[in-house]
Amino acid sequence: MIRQTRDITRSHPFIISPYQRNEEKDLRITNLITNVAEMDNKLFKALGSKTRLDILKKIMNKDYHLSELSREMGLSKPVISRHVKILEDANLIRRKRIGNVHVLKANMDALEKVFEPFVEERRIKIRGGETVFDILKQLPEIEIKEYNGEKFITAVDGEEGLYIYEIDGEIPDRAVNRYRLERSALLQLKKLIPITKKRIRVEVEKDQ
Repeated sequence: MIRQTRDITRSHPFIISPYQRNEEKDLRITNLITNVAEMDNKLFKALGSKTRLDILKKIMNKDYHLSELSREMGLSKPVISRHVKILEDANLIRRKRIGNVHVLKANMDALEKVFEPFVEERRIKIRGGETVFDILKQLPEIEIKEYNGEKFITAVDGEEGLYIYEIDGEIPDRAVNRYRLERSALLQLKKLIPITKKRIRVEVEKDQ
């Protein structure tokens, strides 16, 4: 009887049986797992090459076109193109076509997600009304400098640079010594990486 019911509902276009629902659900879960596995494989493949890591480091600092990247890396254009394709498949870089020029940009959102599992997490207890600076000065690996009465993060774990802080995903408009916390929150420190948005070549005309 069960077998007959299953056969009837499968053959009828307007009847969806519980068996079909379960099978469709199982198929969706299987496809999801397969997609995640494929993404992980592409990601591991992309990050498993020193050359591709060097390409990522360069593109994270500024946008490149293929020929420029090829020259700076000292590799032929076909070789660079193969590495770039692998990074594109892993969604780590994006390509923008401007005429015949292919401009490569780092996908910062994807890169941040890649390294999210490796971010060190700490728990600190404070009293209500204490500042972000009161929290950060408890962490010896964070360096803070003062400028005109405002305190700024200048290095984390010995890595100098420009840093911002977020409170529950929002970037405050105050220095770390001006922002007071009245409730529990997630504090995140992020390093600003300079990304080229526009390149303008200026040519100075010589006097005739």
